[in-house]
Amino acid sequence: MILVLDFGGQYNQLIARRVRENHVYCEVHPHTMSLDRIREMAPKGIILTGGPNSVYQADSASCSPELFRLGIPVLGICYGSQLMAYLLGGRVETAPTSEYGKTEVTLRSGRSKLFAGVDTKTICWMSHTDYIAAAPDGFQITADTPVCPVAAMENEAENLYAVQFHPEVMHTVQGKVMLKNFVYAICGCAGDWKMDSFVRRTICELREKIGNGRALCALSGGVDSSVAAVLLSKAIGSQLTCVFVDHGLLRKDEGDQVEAVFGPNGPYDVHFVRVNAKDRFYQKLAGVTDPEQKRKIIGEEFIRVFEEEAKKIGAVDYLVQGTIYPDVIESGLGKSAVIKSHHNVGGLPDYVDFKEIVEPLRLLFKDEVRTAGRELGIPDYLVNRQPFPGPGLGIRIIGEVTEEKVRIVQEADAIYREEVAKAGVEGLGQYFAALTNMRSVGVMGDGRTYDYAIALRAVMTSDFMTAESAQLPWEVLQKTTSRIVNEVRGVNRVLYDCTGKPPATIEFE
Repeated sequence: MILVLDFGGQYNQLIARRVRENHVYCEVHPHTMSLDRIREMAPKGIILTGGPNSVYQADSASCSPELFRLGIPVLGICYGSQLMAYLLGGRVETAPTSEYGKTEVTLRSGRSKLFAGVDTKTICWMSHTDYIAAAPDGFQITADTPVCPVAAMENEAENLYAVQFHPEVMHTVQGKVMLKNFVYAICGCAGDWKMDSFVRRTICELREKIGNGRALCALSGGVDSSVAAVLLSKAIGSQLTCVFVDHGLLRKDEGDQVEAVFGPNGPYDVHFVRVNAKDRFYQKLAGVTDPEQKRKIIGEEFIRVFEEEAKKIGAVDYLVQGTIYPDVIESGLGKSAVIKSHHNVGGLPDYVDFKEIVEPLRLLFKDEVRTAGRELGIPDYLVNRQPFPGPGLGIRIIGEVTEEKVRIVQEADAIYREEVAKAGVEGLGQYFAALTNMRSVGVMGDGRTYDYAIALRAVMTSDFMTAESAQLPWEVLQKTTSRIVNEVRGVNRVLYDCTGKPPATIEFE
């Protein structure tokens, strides 16, 4: 096992995911974890994450210098590298020039275990205001940039390694090689952790945890909740009821599609309840424009609907949700900054009328959830569906949500997805249409229009923590634009979003 100590950065869970890609189990814990607990866990290696603070500030996240004397290999990343230098006698200062984004890093040593197989000049992702001005005694500087004298350093004798950049993000071209070197060549891991073991273990744990209790699964029909539902069905069978809340914020015809899969005529033997609550959600969202408020309203109303359905069913002990790692980290994990509240994490109300909330996928990334789904025998057409947020079109409509706006974005999105499918475009992580709050002047049939602009988005990503805008064929964008403007009443302009993540998020709100 590799232990990741969280110092509050945004990529912390992504580090764990990269480690798991090497079939090595990995857990993330707060930086405040005691040395005794670390010794008890006996990890093969420790990774210190990035973070938003400066190590020399009095209230900054820190750890005991004894951590570096446990005899366990340590890799410090970004803030973690600065903290290692600072605690071991090096010097950390505000950098004369900050580095953000893709940066060319030059290796200074050809014999570093961490950089075996890495090009002498390699592109890495930097994101720092401070830098290591002087390495501690016993450390060799192994990489630099024109403005960062210590882009990497190591004390091979003590198995201590540090990099100023982020090897875990896909923008660091050979980052996976570096992390694989750390896990295998430096930590000596075996690489025998597989997703099938997660599935078997989780089913056993759910069966033991729930016992004779009853569970209510919040089923949206998306990948995450579908995998969670099948996991629970295999663990507790008829003790599970799947409740699908149609909040009127789904994609076109999606409610009927979900019922076709999980309803009485579908392939799964589950108790399925569909609740048509469109009017209820629209009333709650009337006049609300702030995206965080919309998320929290939708999240609370979800819970209230589930509570009501649970009372109809009888005593229900557990609420099951398809929460996954990116939901957790973007809702604020430990000291990490809150990017947006997810309806099933940060959007939960203070009072929830269930004994406990069960989130069996909380430690998985999206690609791991898909792998688990295949292990469970879920059909590919379900497992490979592109993600759809719990708050639905409520966060793909900028500003107030109305029934008319929902109609517009549903129709535009259906056209967009149809044209992408017709063109056979592959490799997209997510693509959708969103309704901006911008209205502009246009001309149709020799007459003036003053209608909305639709924004199209398509990204390529494997982990949904970072993403790049997809370069869709111009013919696809042209055909989609023409159809939307001609077929969707209320739209006279179509835009394409070229922004990556970061700085944007994948969704619009």
